Amino acid sequence: MASILVNGARREVQAPGDTPLLYVLRNDLELSGPQFGCGLAQCGACSVLLNGKEVRSCITPLSSVGDMEVTTLEGLPVRWAKQRGLSNEQAAKTLHPVQQAWIDQQTPQCGFCQNGMMIKATELLERVASPTVAEIKEAFTSGVSPHLCRCGTYTAIIQAVQLAATQMTKRSDVL
Repeated sequence: MASILVNGARREVQAPGDTPLLYVLRNDLELSGPQFGCGLAQCGACSVLLNGKEVRSCITPLSSVGDMEVTTLEGLPVRWAKQRGLSNEQAAKTLHPVQQAWIDQQTPQCGFCQNGMMIKATELLERVASPTVAEIKEAFTSGVSPHLCRCGTYTAIIQAVQLAATQMTKRSDVL
């Protein structure tokens, strides 16, 4: 039995240490955010945050998680609420600004890659409050491999990241 911290809650799972984190998240914990895309860390659909850093969960063994915090797409509102010191009541009614920007911009077409795109955008915006277009492009194309969108909604993704940055900055000023 392994114990992992996922989306702010400690969870017990019965899986061998070499099981990919993606399988644990989807099959054992029934989280549908991370997607199985390529299984080789080449597309980004399976991305999660591990202590705030984007990782590809399809190649991350459960044993490497240890006491680190795993944040999936479903956990972004809790992460945002924690960062902003919101009450549990407020947190229950709040989307992460990245998620809200994706809705406001009508970013997805098929939606398959959007989990990884939003996870990467969150990681970027936690490091750089107001990234330039070049910084956004660099974030999505650097690392293990680029994040791939089969529908080609890259322009909408960039616009959604810019909107989220604006919203996060506004909300920081208010608090």
